[in-house]
Amino acid sequence: MPYNYKSPGVYVEEVERGARPIEQAGTAVLAMVGFCRETIQAQKPTGELVQQATPHTPALVTNWTQFTNLFGDFDQAIPGGYLHQAMYGYFLNGGTAAYVVGLPIKVVERIEPAAPMLPPGEGYLLNTDGVRTVRLKSTGQDIAVEVQPPAGENIPEGTFSLLVRRGGQDFKSVPNVILGKAKGQRNLVDVLTKETDGLLVAEILDAPGTLVERMPAVGSQALLAAVQGETAIEQAPELKEQATIELFRGKASERTGIAGLEAIDEVTLLACPDALAGYKAGVFSLDNVKQIQTDMINHCEAMKDRFAILDGPFGLGVDEMISWRKEQMGFDSKYAALYYPWVRSNGEFIPPSGFVAGVYARVDNLRGVHKAPANEIVMGAIGLERNVSRNEQDLLNPIGVNCIRAFPGQGIRIWGARTLSSDARWRYINVRRLFSSIEESVLQGTNWIVFEPNDQILWRQIKRDISAFLNVVWRSGALFGKTPEEAFYVKCDEETNPKELRDLGYCVIEVGLAPVKPAEFVVFKISQKEDSSGSASE
Repeated sequence: MPYNYKSPGVYVEEVERGARPIEQAGTAVLAMVGFCRETIQAQKPTGELVQQATPHTPALVTNWTQFTNLFGDFDQAIPGGYLHQAMYGYFLNGGTAAYVVGLPIKVVERIEPAAPMLPPGEGYLLNTDGVRTVRLKSTGQDIAVEVQPPAGENIPEGTFSLLVRRGGQDFKSVPNVILGKAKGQRNLVDVLTKETDGLLVAEILDAPGTLVERMPAVGSQALLAAVQGETAIEQAPELKEQATIELFRGKASERTGIAGLEAIDEVTLLACPDALAGYKAGVFSLDNVKQIQTDMINHCEAMKDRFAILDGPFGLGVDEMISWRKEQMGFDSKYAALYYPWVRSNGEFIPPSGFVAGVYARVDNLRGVHKAPANEIVMGAIGLERNVSRNEQDLLNPIGVNCIRAFPGQGIRIWGARTLSSDARWRYINVRRLFSSIEESVLQGTNWIVFEPNDQILWRQIKRDISAFLNVVWRSGALFGKTPEEAFYVKCDEETNPKELRDLGYCVIEVGLAPVKPAEFVVFKISQKEDSSGSASE
């Protein structure tokens, strides 16, 4: 600084030397958008009323207790919605902070007329002799099951199909099942429960003859009444009356919905599982789901510092999921990843995005953002909507569908780490998130540069500060290379800042990074080794 002393004496001045430290930006702050009650009626154990979050306004919560203090416990969840389950899965899997945007739904406490005490829904399928061979039990209402011919050609003897109707509408087709268990065949008892989401269970009754002879006759029907003490109440009626795409989309100027998250700099992850709640409840079509997920991706691409975690629709088989990804979804983005299938937790199937976001946070805290959030156990998941085989994942993984799979003795794990980008440079989630983290860290740590004299002194300082930060990143294992020179470079000189750019007020810094990519395919090459006598060893 210029000397400006007026009288004799000794003066002490503090002089800044060395690099200005650049701190690592946060990497695992979730923004969750979902349905909440317009009015929360739950109470704390002390009897004090819960302090409700302001609808549409992002509310910061750092643990499950804070979330329930604002949005109520599970008993205050929206019927048919997944916000509470998703947030529970997030914190259970290692989530530390989240901004929750509640989309208010007015829940009408309906008082239904007393239901007749009916026996549990039960019906029978008959063989060609009119003998009961299969007992069906229902956990739903107004279920009709009809035996139909098997589908396809060269079908083994004893195979049949079922058509399930609910409320007079076709609900599910269950093709090609048998009564017994045979290799390569679909057993009725196992398949029916899985493919009807637990709505129906079957029991094979004892009867004369072989299983093939006891097969239900084509055309045989079973009508199942309501379960005991229940009436046919429409599922999630409030969602059908109030949920709209505009609720999710929101407005940036009013700080609502997805668009309103622009004002929250800390957000790095985005999930909207209730977009799929709307689909499952019959409120949204698949095109509506695509529109909401498009808004999520557009938001992340515009902000460039956050990543969208998308859920696949409920009830899709592998072939249907491939069709959804290729033909209907059609996204090509390095700022989003898609997960399939849904996980089972607390007695119901849940979109996986909340659980997955928690795994992201756990991996970031334990290993770092450069570690792919895969081959990690999904805490709280006790089952899957569908068990994906290795051969099926061979079809899903190349098109960017990250599978969640159950491995015997190893739990339920995330078994994919790909973005939805067709660009091989941005194929992996950890690469995209690492760059976002570094970019945000540099952005936050270099504000001091603005309006400084744009000369060689400034360029050396910039190179020194950023190189010091990237050296720390390299030592953490996030960058590939035996030396810092192999891992990264920082260029800021007259070549990147010619006079014509300096005259316009620009200072341009070029940074190159060599990210570490995950070992997605581990290949062991095993061969026989010959011993010294020349014969093959065992």
